[in-house]
Amino acid sequence: MKLKKLNSVTNGLRHQLNLPKYELSKNNRFLRSTIKGFFYSYGRSFSKGFLTMYHRGGGVKNLFRKLEFSNNGYNAIVVSNLYDPCRKAFVSLNFDLEKNFFFRTLAPNAISPGLLVSCHYGIEDLKLGYRTQIKRVPTGSIVSNLSTSEKKIGQYARAAGTFGQIIQSDLTTAKVRLPSNKVITISVNAFVNIGLISNTQSSSVVVGKAGRNRLVGRRPIVRGIAMNPVDHPHGGKTNGGRPSVTPWGLPTKSGFSLKKRKNR
Repeated sequence: MKLKKLNSVTNGLRHQLNLPKYELSKNNRFLRSTIKGFFYSYGRSFSKGFLTMYHRGGGVKNLFRKLEFSNNGYNAIVVSNLYDPCRKAFVSLNFDLEKNFFFRTLAPNAISPGLLVSCHYGIEDLKLGYRTQIKRVPTGSIVSNLSTSEKKIGQYARAAGTFGQIIQSDLTTAKVRLPSNKVITISVNAFVNIGLISNTQSSSVVVGKAGRNRLVGRRPIVRGIAMNPVDHPHGGKTNGGRPSVTPWGLPTKSGFSLKKRKNR
């Protein structure tokens, strides 16, 4: 999907690069009835109201779409591809041909309505969007929505345009390279999706103005030195006397890490 550059009618549109959504379907009345709950970016805990994330708040209330990340077997047909305001990747609406109900999953790249998708243990014919165990997938394949075991849901490579690659596999374990280039060892019974996640051009979108960031709940980022001493260790307009630390006092330079290295 090619990015669209807008005419510079206003200053906010001058450098914008938007993602055209002509390939996506709009929510009709039936689909709206299947959306439950709402998502609101507070940046605070719902129980006590403490700050849990800096520079978050406001934004537009979004309806939450429940997605199917489990490994329950299904044989379904893709009805349409939809936009999800709570994530960067697109969502595909599927209809289960055996159980006769609709459900949503993460849309693989280049998937279109009318294609068949399946999730089973013993899939032999691998196609785009199929979900099966790693031991059924050839080494070197591009996979996504990766789980760590047979009974866990997909945890890795779920963002827009991300994917993992199976680099080694044996009888019990497999090594998979994650989008961060980290290599993990997991069971060959873990489930993966064939193909990469949709919306590969997501990182190339240019917002163009601060108002679009405010609509998704992102507030301006304030430097620690511009705060008061009660709010940040760098606060109080004092440039010297302390190395760079996080708001909780942990060093941010010299490769500091709380994770202990294993002696090999």
